Amino acid sequence: MTHLRALAATLVLLVAGCAESAPVGDGGSPGAAVNYPADQLVLRVDVSGGLVPVAMTVTEVPTLSIYGDGRVVTNGPMIEIFPGPALPNVQVQEILAPSDVTKLARMALDAGVGRQADFGMPNVADAPTTHVMVRTVAGEQATDVPALGIGEDSLNNSQRAARQRIQRLVEALTDLSSTLGKGAVSESRAFPAKGVAAVAVQWAEMGGDQGIQPQSPVAWPGPALPGEAFTDRPSVHCVSATGEEGKQILAAAGKANSRTPWASAGSSWQVTFRPFLPDESTCADLAHRP
Repeated sequence: MTHLRALAATLVLLVAGCAESAPVGDGGSPGAAVNYPADQLVLRVDVSGGLVPVAMTVTEVPTLSIYGDGRVVTNGPMIEIFPGPALPNVQVQEILAPSDVTKLARMALDAGVGRQADFGMPNVADAPTTHVMVRTVAGEQATDVPALGIGEDSLNNSQRAARQRIQRLVEALTDLSSTLGKGAVSESRAFPAKGVAAVAVQWAEMGGDQGIQPQSPVAWPGPALPGEAFTDRPSVHCVSATGEEGKQILAAAGKANSRTPWASAGSSWQVTFRPFLPDESTCADLAHRP
């Protein structure tokens, strides 16, 4: 018995010593690590699927991504013109207190992210799925909820309650000034991407092109289009670039619009651009979306 008590005391000390950098939650649930590397993805909210072109399952920017150094990268609003800008409006803010990053990660765990839950399935066709991920000492914990906030009247009380916990979490994460308090988050500004992926399809006239001035093809400044196909999306081709070549592509895209023809390999292409977030550097990194 004395030996068992000594062993138990040793384990308590070991857990306490690790808790400062990687606490463990109650009931065996992994807690959120405190000391995340700067570019490590800590939290993500991503709404995908539904009736969207297959290329958007790769190129759409997640709703919210929070990194270890407090950067919060979001998909900002786009101006309603046709043709629109070639580049998406990616925005970044900073969470000023590192402890607040851990606080948000713990909120996600408390809301049930990563746990088994019965969310039911509303009778809604082709609805998007909300994906929430939080990083813990045990790795990524994720929850997917189809049709979140849509057509839930047909579900039972337990299913609605599980969905509401995730819904409240998403609302809290996407309104950080209210969640963390005034002054806890910096003002939003344009995100300075360090690289970009480009998804290309053969350029062709569209009905919406009527009434706009024809555009001359622009010489493509990157790797030859259309690039390699995604293994699970064989109709979607992608090339990517970082460093100086990535900067050149981003600079050229910044002067273009969504219907600019790009000349490469003897053909004209329509390109959808996806700036890389801090945890991304290749086209393959974009295949993580559910």
